[in-house]
Amino acid sequence: MLIRDAVAGDIPAITAIYLHHVLHGTGTFEEVAPDTAEMAARLARVQDRGWAWLVAEGEGLPGEAPGLIGYAYFAQFRDRSAYRFTAENSVYVRDDVRGMGVGKQLVEALLTRADAAGFRQMLAVIGDSENVGSIGLHLSLGFQRAGVMKSAGVKFGRWLDVVFMQRPIGPGDRDVPPG
Repeated sequence: MLIRDAVAGDIPAITAIYLHHVLHGTGTFEEVAPDTAEMAARLARVQDRGWAWLVAEGEGLPGEAPGLIGYAYFAQFRDRSAYRFTAENSVYVRDDVRGMGVGKQLVEALLTRADAAGFRQMLAVIGDSENVGSIGLHLSLGFQRAGVMKSAGVKFGRWLDVVFMQRPIGPGDRDVPPG
């Protein structure tokens, strides 16, 4: 598997991966899938700020040609300046490769890039407290549960929780960074 920076040519595959999660999953609370133009704008917003948007290339099902099998990115958790050292990650993989370590490798790469960018905390804001795949992935990388917002959204006719997970990066909160 190859992890690399996303480029404009990846937008159709990124959009297709996300479409599946919007239409069939509770990891995102979006209910209307964005089109390729919107996904291109989202990619540009992340990369224009110097943050990472990564893709994983590899084989999916046996005999399948190599292609994009997942993506992940991080951005500052919120726009207010006090959050400038706290990043939030998002990770999505093609449904046929879930559980094969693609997401874990993507988040590992994000942690390295976020550290290099000066971030000190990484948050995962996980839709649905029953999303054991994402919760388990983050636990395996040293994230800890930081809280749950009960019944924060409604999708597919049921209430969904939001699970917050957190992991320090680099020196974490052992000191206050300048700036």
